[in-house]
Amino acid sequence: MASVKEKSERESANPETAKQNGKAPAAAKTQHPKERYMYWYESMQLQRKFEEKAGQLYGQQKIRGFCHLYIGQEAASSGSYSALTKDDKWITAYRDHGIPLALGSDPKAVMAELFAKQTGSSKGKGGSMHIFDKSVNFMGGHGIVGAQIPMGAGIAFAEKYNKTKNLCICFMGDGAVRQGALHEAFNMAMLWKLPAIFVVENNGYAMGTSVARTSNVTDLYTLAEAYDMPSEPVDAMDVEAVHEAVSRAAERARAGEGPTFLEFRTYRYRGHSMSDPQKYRSKEEVEQYKQRDPIEMVKARILQQGIATEDDLNAIDQKIKGIVDESVKFAEESPYPPAEEAYKDVYMQSDYPFLKE
Repeated sequence: MASVKEKSERESANPETAKQNGKAPAAAKTQHPKERYMYWYESMQLQRKFEEKAGQLYGQQKIRGFCHLYIGQEAASSGSYSALTKDDKWITAYRDHGIPLALGSDPKAVMAELFAKQTGSSKGKGGSMHIFDKSVNFMGGHGIVGAQIPMGAGIAFAEKYNKTKNLCICFMGDGAVRQGALHEAFNMAMLWKLPAIFVVENNGYAMGTSVARTSNVTDLYTLAEAYDMPSEPVDAMDVEAVHEAVSRAAERARAGEGPTFLEFRTYRYRGHSMSDPQKYRSKEEVEQYKQRDPIEMVKARILQQGIATEDDLNAIDQKIKGIVDESVKFAEESPYPPAEEAYKDVYMQSDYPFLKE
């Protein structure tokens, strides 16, 4: 029989059973249009199949270096995207393949970047951990834990300074909330009422240690209370709940009311990275979470509501298979960057005289 301590750790690592201090994750309530349901299904399936293929290719040593898969967390990206506008800015950490795919990045460019090819989204220089795509306002995946948090605040500051109605949504992992940069950024974001949405994707384990073993505070959304920042937990296995929580936060940001901190309670089916043996959790725990798979949940709602048929969804699945296969072919056939490319994009060109000296 598990000890009280072990049981507490498992519950805290489990976003669905963690103590709520009387506040449950936001549930989906709104009826959504057909186009949104279909986007959710296709977007999440693209991310899932792309990541599964990336995992296979890593095992074949066609993808090297670090590789952090998004499998299980697809509702976080797709549900957020459907609640925002194309002009809003996005920034995240190094588990960063899913978000640009949700935003509309070319899967061929993302896959080529994983292959370190010149046709990649970062010209083959960034690899898995540093996907960028300015064309869809994706300001990158960042390899230093928590570094994207003050950067996200800075992007939000720029939007406010330029008097736009845009916002910046900044994603982080549950390990990143231990960084001091989060508290500095939260303080300034509230002081200046920056149009930002800070999201912690709490998949329960940081790298390989449960939330309960790293902090006395296991309800991560309550960290914002010290700054009087609105916050709430969100069932991020449910794409509808994600959409609605982000919609509320976006409305506040655009109204000039400042930032929101959302705790997306999600789960990753694979390890922290491809080198993670996952000895810190049981197979039974993973299987339990798969009972609430975000893709299967939205598929069930689509079928129950008569939005599409099984044949329609199967056709989407085949389309996505073709897209992923094409992205692999493109990446394999693309050239590696030439040696002189290492000297490009290091410094920004500027018209300021003092920078030309």
